[in-house]
Amino acid sequence: MGMQQNLGTRRRERERMGSLAAGVQFNHIARDSDDINRLAQFYQEILGFERVDSPKFSGFEVVWLRLKPSFFLHIIERKPGTKLPVSSSDDVCRDPSILSRSHHLAFSVSNFDSFVEGLKEKGIRFSEMVSPNGRTRQVFFFDPDGNGVEVTTGAME
Repeated sequence: MGMQQNLGTRRRERERMGSLAAGVQFNHIARDSDDINRLAQFYQEILGFERVDSPKFSGFEVVWLRLKPSFFLHIIERKPGTKLPVSSSDDVCRDPSILSRSHHLAFSVSNFDSFVEGLKEKGIRFSEMVSPNGRTRQVFFFDPDGNGVEVTTGAME
């Protein structure tokens, strides 16, 4: 009877909170890659991520990156024979204009104009847009593995 009572108490608490989870905080995003060091280098050079200590797993490599204060990106060696889709320059539409309505990671920067100039200098193809309210400028581009990236002016509010 005691266990049944605990289940009822926990159910009522979840209903009061409106979700299953309590104390939720964002932890990390993971990307798999055939070349984890190349992908890590891209995020370090383009967005300023720093390498942090990574665990040593048996059978595959990982690189953990942090964007201070607390955004983490885990880059994991792609499992051979995986059935997950793979993006590469050979098999993905490399038109960055599609990214505003597709899967992408988004970052805000305080130096938008110089950031865009840096993308041009590095030869990274991008699509630039302005939000409908005219207050936010955005660029969309692909990382070396074909993952979508957005960089925008200012912070989300």
